[in-house]
Amino acid sequence: MTAPTPETPSPLHAAYYADGAAFVRAPVLENVPTARDTFRMRVEAPEIARQITPGQFVMVRIAGLVDPLLGRAFALYDVVANDDGNATAFDFVYLKKGNLTTPLSALSAGQEVEVWGPLGNGFHPRPTDHLIMVAGGIGYTPMLALGKESLSGAKYGAPPRPVERVPAVTMCYGVRTADLLSGAQDFRGAGIDLRVASDDGSIGHHGLVTDVLESVLDESPAASPRVVCCGPEPMMQAVAEICGRRGVACEVSLETPMACGLGVCFSCVAKVRQEDGEWDYKRTCVEGPVFDAEKIVW
Repeated sequence: MTAPTPETPSPLHAAYYADGAAFVRAPVLENVPTARDTFRMRVEAPEIARQITPGQFVMVRIAGLVDPLLGRAFALYDVVANDDGNATAFDFVYLKKGNLTTPLSALSAGQEVEVWGPLGNGFHPRPTDHLIMVAGGIGYTPMLALGKESLSGAKYGAPPRPVERVPAVTMCYGVRTADLLSGAQDFRGAGIDLRVASDDGSIGHHGLVTDVLESVLDESPAASPRVVCCGPEPMMQAVAEICGRRGVACEVSLETPMACGLGVCFSCVAKVRQEDGEWDYKRTCVEGPVFDAEKIVW
């Protein structure tokens, strides 16, 4: 799949379609718990790992099983390279809660999954003085790769897409309680400023992650901060409203449930405003999952 570039900015461009996606039966390298009911799986699939970019996703099934018949969508967490610097595997993170993720959590190294991807448009590289990422629950998963790419110039895509370094990257991460906090060490290890909020006050700020976002925006000296967001829809709507009031650019990565991931079934549509002010349905799997927040009809 051709990586999105400034020359192909439209999410309707063929670069975002599934024509270039690879379908592979790939071995699991790691499947490890990272928090309560939360797991990180590493899959050896160089065909996908060398192409995928931050914000894109893959569809996953357990090889040899027909229940569930359809795959599930999982965002890229990060790419793994060998000693020569070639991408050979990728990570995704998931919650153990359904009839795919429950048996998925029981897989061990050497067992296989069926994966197709990369899919979706992902986050566009855009210059900014301060990248602020906002996540709720499992919505943190698309953020690590974007943060690493923006802050340290980590390479994603084939060929690697050009990215301007960002002086500061902050992650605002909201969870219900402390034992659901996952990946904190990965963000801190990448040099990302991590700010945590919890509903019950067991870790970080006692309250909403949007409170943390407001504080970070108040503190930020940046002339043109950029906010990206993923998580529960009410949270994303609140983030979009905050950014709208402040005149801050904001993108949201929608978590609309997907059935095919290829744009065929139209089950994952979202209401998106058009240039004439009217709205139309857009497929999250093809024309998203990343959209300009002010264009979403919540």
